[in-house]
Amino acid sequence: MASSNFVDYVKIFFRSGKGGAGSSHLHREKFVSMGGPDGGDGGKGGHIILKGNSQLWTLLHLKYQKHIYAENGQSGGASRSFGSDGKNVYVEVPLGTIAKDEETKETLCEITKDGQEIILLKGGRGGLGNAHFKTSTNRTPRYSQPGEDSIEGFFILELKVLADVGLVGFPNAGKSTLLSVLSAAKPKIADYAFTTLVPNLGMVSYRDNRSFVMADIPGIIEGAHEGKGLGLRFLRHIERNSMLLFVVPADSDNIHNEYKTLLNELQKYNPELLDKNRILAISKSDMLDEELIEEIKQDLPKIPNIFISSLTKIKLQELKDLIWKEINR
Repeated sequence: MASSNFVDYVKIFFRSGKGGAGSSHLHREKFVSMGGPDGGDGGKGGHIILKGNSQLWTLLHLKYQKHIYAENGQSGGASRSFGSDGKNVYVEVPLGTIAKDEETKETLCEITKDGQEIILLKGGRGGLGNAHFKTSTNRTPRYSQPGEDSIEGFFILELKVLADVGLVGFPNAGKSTLLSVLSAAKPKIADYAFTTLVPNLGMVSYRDNRSFVMADIPGIIEGAHEGKGLGLRFLRHIERNSMLLFVVPADSDNIHNEYKTLLNELQKYNPELLDKNRILAISKSDMLDEELIEEIKQDLPKIPNIFISSLTKIKLQELKDLIWKEINR
């Protein structure tokens, strides 16, 4: 997925439809001099509706839509004819999209299922025609209700990638290489920091025709929770992953400290992230001999861990077994 095509944040001005006005018409017919009220009701305004679409992976299709309006309801007419309802506008979004009020930053709703529909803005109700206001003391009311006003404002649509496994690590830890080896994903890979500028998703095949989705999140650096590096822009993608796979290279100065730094950044961003199941994978371990591996193991955090190599494919099947176990635990 090209970085220019990955859009996970858009701000759009939405406006629902205004309700149509009720009619104040009085019945007029040949030989009927004092006809009663027969004004029809106005139609309701159209809603703005968010709809989940599992075939979408980005908000790119909404990037250049700055204004989205629903139709207004039509006014009522004579002979109690109702005004037509305004058409709803369906805004299709990828799964994992949340909607926020731009002014208050309040989260209003989230889309997590294919076909799920949530009304973001309700259309105005149509006004009642004068036929509703006829009473024993007021036989010919010459008034009716106006339609309800529309609702409008700026809203933020934000995508949080949905995946079973989120890869967490510093730049150049080997996350993209691991994803490319385990799945058919083709992330950009190079020997410099921040090669990955957008989340990449890959479907990983497992035993008995089963599979799980893995997400390569752009590298975290110390201070990411404050917006340093790619910071807050991509930390939110980790929130929606079922479990976290920490990737620390074998040539790190201190594997345990690097893991703790990563964990600390996640905790400061959102403490609930620490409730997710975690696995530690020591990448590039083809550089290590058995004696050095045993020595490193003595100082690893007390979570499931495994030494792997994407280059020589050491213990990649065992890694998938471990991931599957943690996903279904």
